[in-house]
Amino acid sequence: MEAGLLALATQAGELFDMTAIRDATTLDVKVLKDWHSVRGEVMTRQKLITIRVGELVPGGEYRLPVRLIVPHDRKAKGFHLTGGHQLGNMQNDFPPRGVDAELLRGGVGLVFTVVQVLPASGLPELGRMAERQFIKTLNPKHSIQYWGWPAALMRATTAAYAEKDHFERGKVAMSGGSKNGASPSVALLQDDRLTALHASVSPIWPSPLRLCDEKTWADLGKTNKQYAARLRSQSKRINERQIFNHSFLGGTFGPVYNRDAIEAGHKWSDLERLAKSMSPQVFIAPKLTELKKRGVEVLFHPGTHDFVAFDLAWGGKHYPNVPVYLRANSGHGIREPHPAAERSEQNKAAFLLHHFFGGEGLLPSPRVKSWVNEEKIEIKVSFPAGAQAQSGQIWWIYDRGPDGSAAYLGDLFPKNQSAPMKYQKEDNSWNFTLPRAAGKKHIDFFSNHRKIIRRGDKTYKTYISSPYTRVLLN
Repeated sequence: MEAGLLALATQAGELFDMTAIRDATTLDVKVLKDWHSVRGEVMTRQKLITIRVGELVPGGEYRLPVRLIVPHDRKAKGFHLTGGHQLGNMQNDFPPRGVDAELLRGGVGLVFTVVQVLPASGLPELGRMAERQFIKTLNPKHSIQYWGWPAALMRATTAAYAEKDHFERGKVAMSGGSKNGASPSVALLQDDRLTALHASVSPIWPSPLRLCDEKTWADLGKTNKQYAARLRSQSKRINERQIFNHSFLGGTFGPVYNRDAIEAGHKWSDLERLAKSMSPQVFIAPKLTELKKRGVEVLFHPGTHDFVAFDLAWGGKHYPNVPVYLRANSGHGIREPHPAAERSEQNKAAFLLHHFFGGEGLLPSPRVKSWVNEEKIEIKVSFPAGAQAQSGQIWWIYDRGPDGSAAYLGDLFPKNQSAPMKYQKEDNSWNFTLPRAAGKKHIDFFSNHRKIIRRGDKTYKTYISSPYTRVLLN
């Protein structure tokens, strides 16, 4: 099955050979600690193994640890799969708390693995070889982002279900942020054993920058020059690398590899072809209807100022039905969110509990409409009948930089540009009117809406956002 796992030249051009991914006989399982009891808030049985994912390059084996956790008194039906774990901590038994404990009480298992850069996974040389080979060939099957990490999650799923005395088939939900939001997105599209995803600060949709549209990239360069000039005129400090050569802004599905590929002799058209071929395999938004027919549930927390999820304006316009929660002024590396941002949001716990056990769910994505005249801007956010939001809060910003630009990250929502909205019972909508500001070219806005979910004696504060919206004012 080796050729199948790596699939360096499959006739159909598929990114993954799913028959090989599901083949438990090729896992080459090594048991580090067999099934044993672990005391804690919930009694569990746990097992630590390593598995063979496959080869990122010929002869370069990719192995990872997997920790399997089930209720002490029964098989687990389905599981919560996560990759955001550190290699050193995988050796330690895990005492479940919070939502993990609730899942185990309900008979749902946990499966942990390590979705990290390869040096942090104990595989630095494999990481260097795979990166060199990917840049040389632009073959996504050498890419840790496109192939390696998603394959790791799917192979961990195979490993769990191979433990037939401890796991039975059920729902499999994934959660995580950044690479641990992106990698599950790919896995979800490929593997119908996977049924849900809660992802933070990770790519969602195939915007022009991600597809390497040459004009969009040229416009981005001009915009960044204008932004640098603006900062200089204000005597502000400038980080030229962050403005002109950011490691992530504009990347198709993670770090930007465009410059390295061009220096290696590839043409821009090669980058476009790769991005377009990867698009249906990695972006959730265009496949959302198809996924829903499969029973899949998703929720994204992209952040309003994130350098991985850097295209809210385009995504909100083209995919307004994708469920998102936007915490104002949030993203990778931002430590101080907006003063009006929610402080006790519990979306992930509520999302996972609803997915596995039913009951009350989060609010659906609302629709947004806006009207502009010479005096004011009117905004209406509407929910379908029966979906009752308990609050409405809006944020707005004028003339924010375009998606993927340095200004997109640098221009935060001003502290005084947030306000409660007014509820209108007749059409189940939340409304806000803003005086039109003179001399502004466009306005961006979004709103957040609370629903408190009760499960037994516990409550969960959940929030859903309106689609991020940009409206031209001239």
